[in-house]
Amino acid sequence: MGKSLLAYELAYLLDAVLVDLDWDRGGVTRQWGYRHEDRMRAPLLDAFERGRTPSPLQGYRKPPLIPSHPDLATNQPPADVVADCLEQWAKEWGRPIVVDTHPGGCPTTYGAASAARVVVSPAVLATRELEATEGMLEELADYPLLMVPNKVPRVPPAAELDRLSRMVTRAGVPVAPPVSFHYWLERRKIRVAVTSYDPVPARVQPLHDELHAVAKAVTNYGRAAA
Repeated sequence: MGKSLLAYELAYLLDAVLVDLDWDRGGVTRQWGYRHEDRMRAPLLDAFERGRTPSPLQGYRKPPLIPSHPDLATNQPPADVVADCLEQWAKEWGRPIVVDTHPGGCPTTYGAASAARVVVSPAVLATRELEATEGMLEELADYPLLMVPNKVPRVPPAAELDRLSRMVTRAGVPVAPPVSFHYWLERRKIRVAVTSYDPVPARVQPLHDELHAVAKAVTNYGRAAA
């Protein structure tokens, strides 16, 4: 339950196309139910290579998807090409894009970040994760970051909470409403978006409300300063 869940749910809530630039198997492509092994073509790679706008896959109670492919790891377009493609695709689709990037610094990640109106990054209140977050804040200092405290326990650890507060204050990065730790998500196998339920089950309601609050923060990003 991290960046991929946020990307999946934000794409659904914002009526956006979900573009998966994370070639690892734990990303949104597998969560959506797409298996590259069963396909002859790689839509994402074809789109980058040929300069064409791909057609998003449609699913029931899922965000429209441009699936990733393992070969993206060794076939990375330059960052400026990625940015130009994403901007062109959004224009041709007539709708916003949510990108799930690879966690490491690479051309596709930097390209997506440079084209983004807001870069949403989850922050877990744990020692290793905060070390990584601090490095990311330094590395992406010039990008429009929005931090989302994620997997927050019922009683947040005071030291880690204070550390995150100091980090974002020093970096001048806004913070979205938090997403709590929900134990049942670790074993969830249903592919539909959590925010797609109507009516919303009682167990899902707290997470449903938190994700809606994050989506609102994304939508309103930068408006107060405008």
